[in-house]
Amino acid sequence: MMMTIERVEMRHIRMPLLSPFETSFGVEDDREALVLRLWADGLEGWGECVAGAFPGYSYETVGTAWHALEAFFVPAVVGQPIDGVGEYRRLLERHKGHPQARAGLELAVWDLLGKAAGKSLRSLLGGEGERVAVGVSIGIQPDAERLVRVAEEYLDQGYRRIKVKIKPGRDLDEVRAMRRAFPRIALQVDANSAYTLDDSDRLRALDDFDLLLIEQPLAEDDLIDHARLQAEMQTALCLDESILSTRHARQALDIGACRVINIKPARVGGLAEARAIHDLCRARGIPVWCGGMLETGIGRAANLALASLPGFTLPGDISASARYYARDIAEPTFTLNADSTIDVPTGPGLGVHVLVDELDRVTVRKEEFSAGGRP
Repeated sequence: MMMTIERVEMRHIRMPLLSPFETSFGVEDDREALVLRLWADGLEGWGECVAGAFPGYSYETVGTAWHALEAFFVPAVVGQPIDGVGEYRRLLERHKGHPQARAGLELAVWDLLGKAAGKSLRSLLGGEGERVAVGVSIGIQPDAERLVRVAEEYLDQGYRRIKVKIKPGRDLDEVRAMRRAFPRIALQVDANSAYTLDDSDRLRALDDFDLLLIEQPLAEDDLIDHARLQAEMQTALCLDESILSTRHARQALDIGACRVINIKPARVGGLAEARAIHDLCRARGIPVWCGGMLETGIGRAANLALASLPGFTLPGDISASARYYARDIAEPTFTLNADSTIDVPTGPGLGVHVLVDELDRVTVRKEEFSAGGRP
């Protein structure tokens, strides 16, 4: 279906989190992101670029993403006829890097295509599930006792899988306390690249706690050391930051660097690449799950659609909207079902309605672009 993107609006937003979220690379009190709005043939498409305020998870930030979009990606697509996501990707293929920026713009294209065709994003992607199994991610807490109390609150809400953030010195005691308190829950940990092979003994000690997986223990630009570590461990390693493309996923599996892959569409440059990684892993019998980046309702809707694909066999980090925000910028908000699942949107495109008044409230910068430059 051919359409021409006539205008693009970019917004830098800042949304307060209900509580600080701490990982091995820092603490976030507010969630910063970019929201993109595209106009084409009388329709509006919405996207979210999840690059944050500082280069912790990756080199991308709201500032670098804004620059890449403003200077390169938006000019490449605005005013151009596009007949699908493949054409969108072709228009950007001469530019390198900035996957989160290009993923945010691509998401708005998917939304437009779905609305034009009267199909949900789940349908466009080939998803099957009406509900997606989800878990909750808990940031580093002041101590193990507090971690257990926070986990108990989420278990009482109905979550059946808990992920705990760890780092050197904040790992074994925390996991041991969790296992003593909850001996049968599905439990996994995420290091966000905080360890090296010098910590192998400490990481191998995690084998004693019957974990679903250990996520990204070593450096984000590493595959070989992960392969060495995986060969020494019973627990499955899961790669996140190390997987930026289908090629990276293939190479990681070829050398045994992991037994599970976390697929985040923003990290790999968009939903099209995310689906390709899913297809590769499914063909090889490798379980995948959908990670989260503290998304608003826009990005959360997209993650649910992606996680409805049949290869997503592990619970994702797509918690209910109320997990992070008192007020979201899109409706309907997503709620947790009694079986620790969330319903996948069924409306055209993303299947959510953006609340522009609420979006205005959290916007700190806004620009609009057309084929002739800024209007």
